[in-house]
Amino acid sequence: MRKYVVYLKTFQKYSFLLSLLVRKEVKKKYKGSFLGILWSLLNPLLHMLVLTLVFSTLFNTSIENFPVYMLCGFLIFNFFSSSTMTSMKSLIFASGLITKVYIPKYIITISTILSNFIFFLISLIDLVLIMIVTRADITVNVLYAPIYLIFLFIFSCGISLMLATVTVFFRDIEHIYGVLITALHFASAIFYPADIIPQKYQFVLQFNPIYYFIEGFRDSVYYGVTPHIYNLLVCFFLAFISLVIGVLVFERNQDKFILHI
Repeated sequence: MRKYVVYLKTFQKYSFLLSLLVRKEVKKKYKGSFLGILWSLLNPLLHMLVLTLVFSTLFNTSIENFPVYMLCGFLIFNFFSSSTMTSMKSLIFASGLITKVYIPKYIITISTILSNFIFFLISLIDLVLIMIVTRADITVNVLYAPIYLIFLFIFSCGISLMLATVTVFFRDIEHIYGVLITALHFASAIFYPADIIPQKYQFVLQFNPIYYFIEGFRDSVYYGVTPHIYNLLVCFFLAFISLVIGVLVFERNQDKFILHI
């Protein structure tokens, strides 16, 4: 416990540096782009239009209010995917900074996740707008949504710390993880209902951690119902365990980073 108190104090001490790194990541994301940060709004909308056309028109899907259903899953998964993918090489890209001055190395990885979280929050405006346009029911249970966003952020931090550590020593993990992310994308019920998967293959969803966050977020936003306590506990457990393991893995290897980057 004392060790984590030290981490919190260090985090507070370098909060200004963290804010600078986050601003740098935000500016770098769309540097040279005419629309700039507006792409955080346009990108999800364009994906929604394409998937709605394909699955609602050509495949005649039976999902009610498909745009809202799809966006709930797409935005959650896209944040996890983009934050973990970009965080993987965060230490390698910051090698010049790490080798010249001392800073807590986890600050670099966390800044990458925070910048992606900012883009994610901006993209949620799309979801709100689509819900208004399609006249989706908005109930008091939408207040559960921020809980899932916090759990998702913590879970992504833990996974990102692990991936950033492994990537320093094993660069090929980037390509392996890219394949895994693609598999998770199709196994997360983003653009199809979970109940179309045969019972004998339901384990694919049960062993997919991202699906629990998508399911809980959809319950509170799309279905407007109170999320199951089991789902809340699973998401809390996944967030807590991933962060603890991520911090431990990162801490035990951070002194070796400078020898490999």
